[in-house]
Amino acid sequence: MSPYVLFVVNPAAGRGRVGRMLEHLQRLIQRRADGLRVEVAVTQRPGHATELAQKAPSQSRVVAVGGDGTVHEVVRGLAGSDKALGVVPIGSGNDFARMVGLHRLGLEAAVEAALRAPAHPVDLGLVNQQPYGASLGIGFDAAVARKALEAPTLLRGMPRYLYSLFGVLRELELPQLELYQNDRLLYQGPSLLVALMNAPTYGGGIPIVPQAVPTDGLLSVAVAGRFSRLGVVGILPRLLTGRHVHHPRLRFFQGEAFLARFDRPVPAHTDGELIPPSTEYRVQVVPGGLSVAGFGG
Repeated sequence: MSPYVLFVVNPAAGRGRVGRMLEHLQRLIQRRADGLRVEVAVTQRPGHATELAQKAPSQSRVVAVGGDGTVHEVVRGLAGSDKALGVVPIGSGNDFARMVGLHRLGLEAAVEAALRAPAHPVDLGLVNQQPYGASLGIGFDAAVARKALEAPTLLRGMPRYLYSLFGVLRELELPQLELYQNDRLLYQGPSLLVALMNAPTYGGGIPIVPQAVPTDGLLSVAVAGRFSRLGVVGILPRLLTGRHVHHPRLRFFQGEAFLARFDRPVPAHTDGELIPPSTEYRVQVVPGGLSVAGFGG
């Protein structure tokens, strides 16, 4: 029997770009699908991509068409299975696609890779037993993302980001963090943010942990300690270009499992998607826990 490939298409991805090109996408997929059993499913609501991925047959390939949020939902549906992930990156950030070297492919090449390129293993992250693909951010960056949900609808792009950034800065009060690795205390004190990464980048290419490798069986961790409002504004240009790594209030670690414990609930995001604030995040890596089409090929 021919291999089965399910394309999970998020019409809201890329600020609605995917929805506008849906008919073109469907024609392209069908044209390229010669000899394969292919189905296209369009998501209807948050969480739908996870359901579709879970229901796909054993040993099939499930392709996320959209951005990091779509990939994240599909990853949650594939984790622990024998199914492979494909990615056609049409989103605002595309950090997962960047991590696996697929972000520069044109649309036709991305569809072809999703259909036929060999699949290779990459590491999978777990936070409080929930899977993620590329990134976990806890603290300031997640608070900015949460504030953006409250921004006036007329604000888009950079104005929306700046509104959210300075809104969080105005209320900035750093939580106290204890970061453990195998019961060994690595850091204790105030913390602006913690990033526990499979990928070097998040937020659409910000190189938060440039040394991260998604196949080394390790999480790469950045801890930003005590920062004032002015200090946050000052480090942002360095962060955007990867020149933050030698800052004295940044610490970097690598390992298989970590516990981040805070003195109050702190917001977080996985692959850019907000998750409920918590006082405790138990994070670990599953080496080779995800099979990705086109990676390493």
